[in-house]
Amino acid sequence: MAANQKAQAKGERAKGKVKKVVGDAVGNESLAAKGRTQESKGDLRAAKEKAKDAIRPK
Repeated sequence: MAANQKAQAKGERAKGKVKKVVGDAVGNESLAAKGRTQESKGDLRAAKEKAKDAIRPK
């Protein structure tokens, strides 16, 4: 996985987790939903990069 893409995926996951936790803590469902979405986006980016690495010749 490219280091840049891996870092972006981890960053999106972390930001999403924070938004989700803060949204749940203060009762802001919109913020919590945005956090879940962003966290999922990071998961998908990481999965995409892992798939690219799997098919890339060694």
